[in-house]
Amino acid sequence: MNLDRSSASSRVCLGCAGLLGAFGTGGAAFAAHGGANAWLAGIAAAIAFVHAPALLALAFAPREMLRTRLLPAGLMVLGVGLFSGDLAMRLATGERLFPNAAPIGGSILILAWASLILLAVWPRRAT
Repeated sequence: MNLDRSSASSRVCLGCAGLLGAFGTGGAAFAAHGGANAWLAGIAAAIAFVHAPALLALAFAPREMLRTRLLPAGLMVLGVGLFSGDLAMRLATGERLFPNAAPIGGSILILAWASLILLAVWPRRAT
């Protein structure tokens, strides 16, 4: 198996994993020191933390196993941004990112995981 660590898609996944890990750490720190609504930061941090290692796994997934890693990775980043971003916005300003941002983000995260399933079982095209 060829571990494609140097491809652009692997680097994107690694960078996004770092980004979500940083957001998760910041959110967890805020939750530990926050006030009455610190639970929102804890949930936002947990969602980011769960998806950071998933992006790491995508970054190091063998090329032969996935048709593309950018679809599930992009959906994960977008979903976390909407879900966790909405919770963080509510915490910081009392306002939502936009109506239904968190549920839309959660739905996108479900699609990200479903796309990973499909891409893993759907054979790659012969090159």
